[in-house]
Amino acid sequence: MSAEPGRKGSFNEQVEAAERRLEQAARLASEAEHRAEAEIRALEADLEKVRAEADRDLEQLRLAHEEELQEEREARERAITTAEERLGEIEGQADTAEQILAEAEERAKAAEQSVADEQARAREGAAAWLRSQLEAIRQEAEGR
Repeated sequence: MSAEPGRKGSFNEQVEAAERRLEQAARLASEAEHRAEAEIRALEADLEKVRAEADRDLEQLRLAHEEELQEEREARERAITTAEERLGEIEGQADTAEQILAEAEERAKAAEQSVADEQARAREGAAAWLRSQLEAIRQEAEGR
């Protein structure tokens, strides 16, 4: 196996060319790897930024929802308080009306009793007058 001197140079040249291509390919691969790593870091940074924005937006929504709930609770409490106050007013008016009605019933009873007493006095007065008339007629009849 003898190597021909012409081919040996050619073979070494091919090896050197292959090594250069390999070095160039390795350099290109390294550059591509660095670009890929940089792209990954950029994407991770973007992802973190998006996550942070989403977390902030979610927190703002949670706070807004909590605020709305609190406002609704306060409005409901105000409505209940107003209704309780109105109920108290109505109950007070009902108590007053019941008292007025009881007083009116007492006055009506007293008036009925007065009317009954007056009617009894009138009957007694009429009966006394009739008796006196009868007595006068008797005396007149006896005197004749």
